[in-house]
Amino acid sequence: MNTNAKKILQIASLSIFFLIIIIYAFFRSHDLLYGIKIQNVNITDGAKVTESVLKITGNAKNAINITLNGREISISENGDFNETIALLSGYNVINIKAKDKFGYIDEKNYKLMYEVN
Repeated sequence: MNTNAKKILQIASLSIFFLIIIIYAFFRSHDLLYGIKIQNVNITDGAKVTESVLKITGNAKNAINITLNGREISISENGDFNETIALLSGYNVINIKAKDKFGYIDEKNYKLMYEVN
């Protein structure tokens, strides 16, 4: 094998090696780059509700702390949360705030109207 072919093979193998390292680093730092996201919450903003007790479920992947209207609630390892709250007659605001281990915060506010039948 001549020296040019060896050099080309060495450069190609080093390039592939560093490309693999960069791809691996990106996937390992995905949580840091994209932060936390509250998702799959079962309530709709602006909805009218006829029940005084509302069960709220959702997911906040990678959250270490989650609060519902300022009160800390428990979450599973997967980030799933499930909590029941009582609504007051009329206009209600539900605030969900999640924090991850890097200090990033995601906050969602849902406005509901509870109508007594």
